[in-house]
Amino acid sequence: MTDKILIVEDDFDIANLMRVNLLELGVEIDHQADGKVALDQALQNEYAIIILDVMLPSMNGLDICRKIRDERPMQIIIMLTSKNSETDRVLGLELGADDYMTKPFSVRELQARVRSQLRKVHVLQQAQISSQPADAALNIGILNIDQKNHQVFLADQELVLTATEFELLHHLASHPSQVFSRSQLLESVWGYHHSGYEHTVNSHINRLRAKVEKDATSPKIIQTVWGVGYKFNPQGVAT
Repeated sequence: MTDKILIVEDDFDIANLMRVNLLELGVEIDHQADGKVALDQALQNEYAIIILDVMLPSMNGLDICRKIRDERPMQIIIMLTSKNSETDRVLGLELGADDYMTKPFSVRELQARVRSQLRKVHVLQQAQISSQPADAALNIGILNIDQKNHQVFLADQELVLTATEFELLHHLASHPSQVFSRSQLLESVWGYHHSGYEHTVNSHINRLRAKVEKDATSPKIIQTVWGVGYKFNPQGVAT
């Protein structure tokens, strides 16, 4: 089945540029310029990726992101922000965007980001239809990561994670006590490394901590190694 992407952008020149270049990836493209209409379209249809501008008529992209994330935690969302709008980038990530791009952006960067997110979607789809046994899940103490069903349980309580949060947690937990720099995590989890996008990792770590830690201000599971990066501490989930 062909992957479908929804572009939500009220600048028709930018939207057409994205459409033309993303069609080269063999995907189908829908476009919507109005915020409220785009939200309805996003929730009524199945899209592999939603590319979402911040500034839109009738409803801004941040509110759309929040509402989509509430309804569909696993939906892949890429936010588009202006080059000088640090606040929008931070808010977009905190509200659950999987990634962001600043305008203006290069066609190659756009295609690379979308390819990376499509690989994530395909891995999830393949895991759901595969015949891997239940014991293929990753179990560390009270933490259970079920890759087939894309579920995470901590002390038997299910955690609601986005697709990227799930992949980030799985990657860290698969290498307990190993320290990863933000650049390494960008490459391993997001599939690219562009200077200036390390804040994406910080925001996802913060969101993940808010869900897995008893006290996110004093993390015991996902820990910071100052000056280096982050690590998964298996003692934090010990029974």
